[in-house]
Amino acid sequence: MNFRDPILPAAREARLRYLDADFQVVKEGDFVRCAVSGRPIRLEDLRYWDVARQVAYESAAIAFGARLASLR
Repeated sequence: MNFRDPILPAAREARLRYLDADFQVVKEGDFVRCAVSGRPIRLEDLRYWDVARQVAYESAAIAFGARLASLR
């Protein structure tokens, strides 16, 4: 082991299948990315997603903005 080697493994991006009130893990990981901002969202903090588009959102405001934009 080298002193430059990370002690903890790097975070891995998960792949999920978004359902109506839950999600199913397709590929194990620690986070998903927000469809709008691209920022990582830890799976423990994931609260907002779009089932039809199968994407995650960082916050309710971002999800609402994305929904409004899709209606135009």
